[in-house]
Amino acid sequence: MALSPTNDAALLQEVDEAVRKDRLDTIMQRYGRWIIGGVLAALLAFGGYLFWNNRQEAARGERAEELVAAFEKLETNQPRAAATALQKLAAEGDPAYRAVAQMQEANIKAQGGDLKAAAALMAKVAADTKLDQSLRDLALIRQTAFEFDTLKPEAVIARMKPMVDAKDPASSWFASAAELTASAHYQLGQFDQAGALYGRIAKLPDVAKSLQSRSVQMAGMLGVDAIADRAADSAAAETKQAASSAAGDQKGNAAPKAAAAGKAEEAN
Repeated sequence: MALSPTNDAALLQEVDEAVRKDRLDTIMQRYGRWIIGGVLAALLAFGGYLFWNNRQEAARGERAEELVAAFEKLETNQPRAAATALQKLAAEGDPAYRAVAQMQEANIKAQGGDLKAAAALMAKVAADTKLDQSLRDLALIRQTAFEFDTLKPEAVIARMKPMVDAKDPASSWFASAAELTASAHYQLGQFDQAGALYGRIAKLPDVAKSLQSRSVQMAGMLGVDAIADRAADSAAAETKQAASSAAGDQKGNAAPKAAAAGKAEEAN
């Protein structure tokens, strides 16, 4: 007796399932151990990563506590104990904590009059390619400040040039780099370049008051009226702000005026 179409479909489905099962059995017989081994290896690797990451987080917390303890020793006038703690922290390997520890140790050396050792520590931070460029730039500025009296002015200008010339984006340390560069230009008798840099520093909105005051005085002495420039910038900023406020007031008053006009028409 012939099979119905429905029975044919069921038979084909059973045959297809049997073929797939046979293929799966063959794959498991040939490669089952490798597949299971790979899955176990992946699970072990993931577990190892989680354990390592947890250990890293704990280690960072410990280093943070050590750094705070070193700063507390400085505040309580224990520079030797602080230096020992900072040296230990610098030796532990984390690039960021190592950099902070070395920079603070350099400051201790500088306060003790050992500018050469302070500059050497800052040079290590400036040369560390594992650090963010902004932190390396700060270390280079501090190194140059410690070495300023022993460097040729041309060397100072060359070191600071990337930060002074940076525009997009501007360097976070432009003001400090520009002051060192301006001082070097002044030593070389290049008064126009020095005055222009002091004028640029004086016009910065977020510069420290002490640096701004020095820059205004030096710029004025070198023939650059930084005070007038700042006054003009301030006036322009105030004009812009006033125009913006006036525009806002006009927009804010538009709705009440329209409502009043509507009420007047209804009354009529």
